[in-house]
Amino acid sequence: MSLNPLWTPINQQTNLYRFQKHLEEKLGKSFPDYVSFHKFSVEENEVFWREWLLASGFRLSVKPTQILETGNHFAKSKWFPGALYNFAENLLEGGEPNQEAIVFYNEDGTIQRLTYRELKIEVSKLQKHLITLGVKKGDRVVGIVPNAPISTIGMLATTSLGAIWSSASPDFGVKGILDRFEQILPKVILTVESYFFKGKKISIVDKLKEVSQALASSKNSEFIQTIVYEFIEPIKDFGKIKNPIRYQEINPAYNSKIEYTAISFSDPVYIMFSSGTTGLPKCIVQGGGVLLNHTKELSLHCNLSRGDKFFYYTTCGWMMWNWSQSVLSLGATLYQFDGNPFYTNWETLWSMAEKENIQVFGTSAKYLSVLEEENISIISKYSLPNLKVILSTGSPLPVSGFQYVYEKIKKDIQLSSISGGTDLNGCFALGNPNLPVFAGQIQCKGLGMDVQVFDDMGKSVVGEKGELVCPTPFPSMPLYFWNDESGAKYKSAYFETYDNIWCHGDFASITAENGVIIYGRSDATLNPGGVRIGTADIYSVVTKIPEIKDSVIIGQDYKDDVRVILFVVLADGIQLDEKLINKIKNQIKLETSPRHVPSLILDVPEIPYTVNGKKVEIAVKQTVSGLEVKNKNALANPTALDFFKNRKELML
Repeated sequence: MSLNPLWTPINQQTNLYRFQKHLEEKLGKSFPDYVSFHKFSVEENEVFWREWLLASGFRLSVKPTQILETGNHFAKSKWFPGALYNFAENLLEGGEPNQEAIVFYNEDGTIQRLTYRELKIEVSKLQKHLITLGVKKGDRVVGIVPNAPISTIGMLATTSLGAIWSSASPDFGVKGILDRFEQILPKVILTVESYFFKGKKISIVDKLKEVSQALASSKNSEFIQTIVYEFIEPIKDFGKIKNPIRYQEINPAYNSKIEYTAISFSDPVYIMFSSGTTGLPKCIVQGGGVLLNHTKELSLHCNLSRGDKFFYYTTCGWMMWNWSQSVLSLGATLYQFDGNPFYTNWETLWSMAEKENIQVFGTSAKYLSVLEEENISIISKYSLPNLKVILSTGSPLPVSGFQYVYEKIKKDIQLSSISGGTDLNGCFALGNPNLPVFAGQIQCKGLGMDVQVFDDMGKSVVGEKGELVCPTPFPSMPLYFWNDESGAKYKSAYFETYDNIWCHGDFASITAENGVIIYGRSDATLNPGGVRIGTADIYSVVTKIPEIKDSVIIGQDYKDDVRVILFVVLADGIQLDEKLINKIKNQIKLETSPRHVPSLILDVPEIPYTVNGKKVEIAVKQTVSGLEVKNKNALANPTALDFFKNRKELML
């Protein structure tokens, strides 16, 4: 049975359409639809990525000797061997000198604007200072920075030297920062003295003292300096911050010509970190293939063009920050916001979007769900005439979330739920400006990404739930994990389930419309009666029940089986009585199946989330099972786990 689309594109003259037609003419091929084009992009992936390298305007100083050097294992494959380029050059040279490169809105109402010329001046100044410190190719520079221009300046100055950038948000705790940065031993910290959140100025000077002292005293440390950008106000006393200097006092004498150090596609650019809720965060090392994949996703799948205005609500501790930076290479304007998106009210981001005529607006599914829960009608106040794409990620967007966007935000809009992860710093499934949008579905598989779903027998299936896999190497795959010389950690992370096939850890299905549905993480799926079901199925029902503000679902091992347990945070003034429990169960049964109905429904005052806004189902399951959650500092609200301990209803 076919579904009715929520949105159907009218204008087919998109970047994706033009690139597809370009390849048809150049290669003498015919792609009658997106499915055939995607099939070509994975079956002839070397041709596809060669052509995108050329068409995207990727700046190379030396051309590759080949496109893909296939190793004896997926993880050993190398993209574009022989090629040389510089990451920062590709971003800084993307726009016109007088064009706005970055526009920053702070929570306190201040606005900062930088043209591409002004951005290059700041990058040049910091680069020259890093050179005086001895920072060179392969060294690590880390940022404890807000989503503001200083974060971009730091990344670009670092990567211009062929050094490696990694960042954390200033709201991370000391242990959360050290769990990440002590593994990679940076030479330099770039940071701010404080930041705003919910109208309050929050100082991190004491935090910086602990972090800088610990990094300087780490074994084999090469730590040199803490550069403090005075973000809100001047610092009167650095206290015991290790080797501090004010960014604003860096010698402004500089040569405006930035020195771009050439690196290969096998050299590191970013070190990303997993959420780390089950142990120390994985140190995921990524190279230039990330940028090539980003431009493909932004240009072809988001239809972002030169001169467009792009915004994504993110922090510097989430991969969407890295993803957002790449819009500069397309000559677009990057909009940044730091603070609480609901301070002083829900209009904060939408008034910015309307005032600035933003074309692409990105956020998390959680943010959209809060708007939906409050029944906020954005469409009644903001027309958003230039907005053409809304992006959502971080967790699956439920059907009701899709419907909310079209009913309460904008009717004529491409809503792109996208899914991938920190591991590849990009997406396996995302939007398509030439395809309709169906509620609950991600529009398509990403070009060049051999996305399949395997059943329990390891067979590729359509219309059935299973493991999301990718049998073919892709340019944004991690180069390696830091401090993993044997590659054992890398292979364990992605290749234990299937031999030489990337298993992403998502429970998913390919739909009849050739879309993708993500049901949740595989390690958080439920198995009552031996049948796997995704938590997203239940969340999609629960989010529509007005008595429930939030929820988390786990499976508990129980009497040689698994029982489904639903924990709910109730709306103000609501009690979890038998009538409400029956309502919840009946609604889940009606909209999903009897297997989805929880055996227990219990109320808690709070649900634990990571600092990036993701529910931690695994941590809740471990707590209920009496196991220790090893890395609570990865949580934004670790004390929330206490509400799941020693519940008599959960005793076996």
